[in-house]
Amino acid sequence: MYRVTLALMQLCDVFLGLGEENFTGVLRTISMGKLKTYHLYERLKARAHLAKLNSETLRRASPRLWTRLSERQDEFATDLAQSILISHLDMIIAVLNYLGVPHEDGFFPKDADVSQHLTPGWEDRAWQEFSERYPKPALLFYINHLAWEVGKTEQVYLPAA
Repeated sequence: MYRVTLALMQLCDVFLGLGEENFTGVLRTISMGKLKTYHLYERLKARAHLAKLNSETLRRASPRLWTRLSERQDEFATDLAQSILISHLDMIIAVLNYLGVPHEDGFFPKDADVSQHLTPGWEDRAWQEFSERYPKPALLFYINHLAWEVGKTEQVYLPAA
């Protein structure tokens, strides 16, 4: 396992720490249907500064979006993360169930502290269990997002090659 240490990590750091290749890969997994279902489609389209939002335009915009993350545009990072996560609720539910983390259909109750459920090595266990079932960039993003959100980690998790 390799870790990149970042002081006072922000959501942009999660994206940047995973690298541009994983970023491009995770963009490809965003579901337009789920964005529309959860009323995030127009919001992402506006935040991404795209006249038209579909898988192709998102893929082509990847270099520009990466630059915006590099410029520390945290509100954009938040909306992009929501779009990625909502596209993978089935994976999120499976990971949380596997880890024994209490949730409500993949969401945490307000002010819930679930950090005690993330025991040492949980990232490796989750990666090993799910990396063959779900898109690797999406799983890697979720593991890091969960660590950032719950554990307030200062490191980006990257599994050993």
